[in-house]
Amino acid sequence: MGIFRKSPAVEGDTDLLTRPETQIDDGDHDRFAHYVKKEKILESAVSGKTVKALCGKKWIPSRDPEKFPICPVCKEIYAGLRPAPE
Repeated sequence: MGIFRKSPAVEGDTDLLTRPETQIDDGDHDRFAHYVKKEKILESAVSGKTVKALCGKKWIPSRDPEKFPICPVCKEIYAGLRPAPE
């Protein structure tokens, strides 16, 4: 094992454990409610795994979809799907 020291000639934060702060505001252009299978949302809630929407977006659902508009790409794909057999 060695001794880790910051070089006095280096300016700025060189600590490897420091992460830059990212700020996401409510006006984010990618905030849409996406179409995902219900089973996958339940599985994600239990396991914390990502889900994949019809449009291809992958994320971990954590917000109320009622507060956002429906993704236009998901909506178009869903409209083109065959109706379920009766």
